[in-house]
Amino acid sequence: MRYFFTIAYKGTNYHGWQKQPNALGVQQKVEEVFSTVLNQKTEIVGSGRTDSGVHATAQVFHFDLSDEIEAEQLLYKANKMLPHDVALKHVNRVKEESHARFDAVKRAYQYHIVTEKNPFAINQAYFFTQELSIEKMNLASKKLLNYQDFESFSKVKTDVYTFNCDIFEAFWKQEQETLVFHIKANRFLRGMVRAIVGTLLDVGQNKITVEDFEIIIKTKNRKSAGRAAPAHGLYLTEVLYPEDIYL
Repeated sequence: MRYFFTIAYKGTNYHGWQKQPNALGVQQKVEEVFSTVLNQKTEIVGSGRTDSGVHATAQVFHFDLSDEIEAEQLLYKANKMLPHDVALKHVNRVKEESHARFDAVKRAYQYHIVTEKNPFAINQAYFFTQELSIEKMNLASKKLLNYQDFESFSKVKTDVYTFNCDIFEAFWKQEQETLVFHIKANRFLRGMVRAIVGTLLDVGQNKITVEDFEIIIKTKNRKSAGRAAPAHGLYLTEVLYPEDIYL
């Protein structure tokens, strides 16, 4: 039987989600714990990668088990063994052909900025002291919904077959002491959200206009966009699937 596990992690101590030969990824820690609990080598399949230092409140991966009781027991036992900065949240049974990566229809990210020194936001939000026009940043964010090709915001060395993404929402919102950028799309390119945020911060500081931001999208050239915002402000917050895959 196939199950989707939802997992949260603080990415500070990890080189992203993906396991790699010379660096520690969250996926590796989960596989090690699962292997110990089940007493056999196990591999899991995630919904997608996150960059080094990026956090997740709702990453998803799939794994096959013999029954539902075993899945719940695995979640409980694994949580007791996983590091303090990684937590399994829940598990759902899905159709056997379901795939955590390929069946995802929408993904959502948030980028967190604090404008005043906050010891509780260290490594969890970008401390940014320059004055910002949220109104202009939101006007520029709306432009993203009019386009599909976002090569301007993609890492240069990447092996994707297309730079096209369908963005469903993109906006900034002040949430108590934190300024949060919300973005939701069917897929994201490597480094895309951080590059968009960095460029929108240029708009907010009046370094470029809203019209300039739209021109940057059209150029399809990463060099025309702003610098990438730091990884520690970024969160993967949601991965959505068709309802009919759940049992």
